[in-house]
Amino acid sequence: MGKREKKEPAKPSTAWQGTYGDMITLMLCFFVMLYDPSETDAVQMASMMASLANNTPGGGTSLSAGSLADLGNTVSSLPSSERGHSMAAARKKAVTLFAPEIKTNKITVTSDERGLVISLASDAYFERGSAEVNIEATRQVLLNLADLFNDEEVRGRRWRIEGHTDNSPVDSELFPSNWELSAARAANVLHYLSDFGVDENQFSIAGYADTMPKFSNDTEEGRAYNRRVDIIILDEGHF
Repeated sequence: MGKREKKEPAKPSTAWQGTYGDMITLMLCFFVMLYDPSETDAVQMASMMASLANNTPGGGTSLSAGSLADLGNTVSSLPSSERGHSMAAARKKAVTLFAPEIKTNKITVTSDERGLVISLASDAYFERGSAEVNIEATRQVLLNLADLFNDEEVRGRRWRIEGHTDNSPVDSELFPSNWELSAARAANVLHYLSDFGVDENQFSIAGYADTMPKFSNDTEEGRAYNRRVDIIILDEGHF
């Protein structure tokens, strides 16, 4: 009798790969659905991306100190920090409260090294060259701001109201320059917010005239955006 030929072992099945791929795809879809871009703090995201881009071996790299970084925080601690949670909650509520004004460019909600910034386009709230708030047109906005300040997530934090102007000379007997005009606008916004129930002791005000433009003053559109009042929930380092 001849030798029995040995059978080659059967190749392992790859059917599991399809199931595994489906599971990974479903998990990806699940986490994408959980992700809410409105809760992302631009300051934290920029800091985290900068840290993750660091190719230095060893792991555990802390965020470098700078205008966009929170000193003492690491990448692993940022998402769960109290500051990040309250900022994200405040930003989400602000975007919801001011959705109509954001859509019409009367309000912008951003983040920078100072904290969460709610910018009021002054042309929608003040007459040109005037510090008097157009209260009939802006009452609901100011009421919504007061509601935001009294929210439990941000209650007790410090806020600053900053007045800004374009570089056009002031044509008013009341204000010798844009310095006085910008400071008066900030103060008047605070007075109305106080009337609507916010604690003045949590606030400071500042007038910057035309020294901090967001856009070029060479165009009318740029000057319109530079005439603004910024209301800021301050980071701890900017109290």
